[in-house]
Amino acid sequence: MQAPADLSPPPSVSLRAGALQALCTGEPDQKVTATHALFEALQAGRTHLDPAERLAPDPNAQLPGRPARPVLIAPVDVPQRSPFTPEGFAMLLHAVAHIEFNAIDLALDAIWRFPDMPTDYYTDWLGVAHEEAIHFGLLRAHLQSLGHDYGDFAAHNSLWEMCLRTQHDVTARMALVPRTMEARGLDATPPMQARLRKVGTPAALRAVEILDVILRDEIGHVAVGNRWYGWLCAQQGIEPLGHYRRLAREHSAPRLKPPFNERARLAAGFSEAELAAMHQA
Repeated sequence: MQAPADLSPPPSVSLRAGALQALCTGEPDQKVTATHALFEALQAGRTHLDPAERLAPDPNAQLPGRPARPVLIAPVDVPQRSPFTPEGFAMLLHAVAHIEFNAIDLALDAIWRFPDMPTDYYTDWLGVAHEEAIHFGLLRAHLQSLGHDYGDFAAHNSLWEMCLRTQHDVTARMALVPRTMEARGLDATPPMQARLRKVGTPAALRAVEILDVILRDEIGHVAVGNRWYGWLCAQQGIEPLGHYRRLAREHSAPRLKPPFNERARLAAGFSEAELAAMHQA
């Protein structure tokens, strides 16, 4: 006689512990799969959340988990190549893929590292991680169609370095990672797309399409950073613009340089006053 099927619901997953586990996963496909699985568990009501829980990574785990390649070097040492050559185009795609791979880690780290935030904070950032994993998958597949893969070219570690600088202050993290480092992508994407349209090959035009998806979603991701930076400032009675300037100085944030994608920045929740301050910096 056949045993009855187990109809018990699947076990609930800790959202924050699951994010830490995904963050410590080094192999790119496995990190993407783990991130999507955690998001799908949230959507299916199979996660639980304890904002007060104090988590710590396994002392033997790498944080963040990374593959052996790409080799990480100083930003000034990353070679620059023209996208009008096959290798230069592949290097450009790889650079954007590396940003998106790091962006998965940035979102996952924001979930596990900072306790005592509202529920929406954690679910917002899991949604961001899920979309960043989609972006990485699109770019990696396009790289593979050209005979390359993620890890084939050197890259830098600036995004994660800012995570380390802001690891003890959630307000600084919201100010300087999504609203500064990632918001630079809002400015950089349209000029990049313009150059790729000039390249004009089918591969370059496909990259433009992928960047359309990324730009659309990144507006939402920066908006998440703006939302929670504003909330944190309000909770602490801090004036946001002046406090941002202080944080940028204290943590050696990169100086913002025009041209700015003002339309995208306004859509992401930056105020007119903040845009004016960027031009005056």
